Amino acid sequence: MHPPAADAGILTIERPHQDLLTYYVISSLAAGPLFLVPLIYRMIRFRTMRYRFSSEGLSMSWGILFRREIIIQYARIQDIHLRSNVVERWLGLARVLIQTASGSASAEMTLEGLKEFEAVRDFLYHRMRGVREHPGHAPAVALSGAPMASASSSELAGVLAEIAAELRGLRADLAARKERS
Repeated sequence: MHPPAADAGILTIERPHQDLLTYYVISSLAAGPLFLVPLIYRMIRFRTMRYRFSSEGLSMSWGILFRREIIIQYARIQDIHLRSNVVERWLGLARVLIQTASGSASAEMTLEGLKEFEAVRDFLYHRMRGVREHPGHAPAVALSGAPMASASSSELAGVLAEIAAELRGLRADLAARKERS
């Protein structure tokens, strides 16, 4: 599968935009007289931060002494969020927060300093859906173990109504047993 022209632009992103350094300077000033401490850390982070989008997934790395690298396959992505504060919006930047099923409430990876954040989000959604809808993957299976057929919304509503009725019945039975004992 060859990437569309829009995807080709995303695949070439390797570094955050230069405006991220401006954001780091402004946000470091919030530390007051100790602004040099976070500024030095953030400048090193900015200079060493690298992104890599491939056909299988994406990776992000940064650091000099303590090198850190995060690699996420598109199939593991559960949710994607865009986040930006006032200063980031003023600079035209946003962060793309990528969550996986790792059990953590926070994002597994945060792509910072992107001007084309909406295109990156759309690219990642397309890739994560494409992985799940790939013809080589097994079909969805119902609880009974039988393959699920695609159902219309009215059929789905009927099935959900039956499940709700069954749950109400079980709840009534449990309440009756509890009263007897």
